[in-house]
Amino acid sequence: MRPTLARRSVITTVALGLALACAPAAAQAAPKPNTNAAVKVELTVQGPNGLLFKGRIKTKGHDVTTATGGTHKCDGTNGGANPSKVPTPTAALDDAAHKKGFTWDGTWYSSFDDFSVDTIKNVSGGGTAYWSISVNGTPTPIGGCQFKISAGDQVAFTWTSF
Repeated sequence: MRPTLARRSVITTVALGLALACAPAAAQAAPKPNTNAAVKVELTVQGPNGLLFKGRIKTKGHDVTTATGGTHKCDGTNGGANPSKVPTPTAALDDAAHKKGFTWDGTWYSSFDDFSVDTIKNVSGGGTAYWSISVNGTPTPIGGCQFKISAGDQVAFTWTSF
């Protein structure tokens, strides 16, 4: 005997209900990792006459304020370099200056969406030198508010003659 249309509908509904009841719960979207979590890095500032600062700094990307440049983001999203906030070399310098009681200054260049580090601990390159930024011994290919740093990185600001 063939099942009627109504009976097939009931059987299909019950089977679908059982399948759904036995299926594992739908996976929830994984939480987005915190890419701007604070990291500890080794920061070195080398001036023309020797070491100006060396120490471990805990940092993450954040807004930075300088006397010359004003307040601007320095969280790796500058210039579209990273899709979300990340720790950066210039943010590490800023954190070290605040925590260890020294000053730094930089000009903001909107065309680069980044600071130029001009002076650290009253040492300025002027027209004859600049502050080079390197991470793990390699000069950064982008600005100090754009380059992502990671835990354990060696970050250096080095006074460099032209």
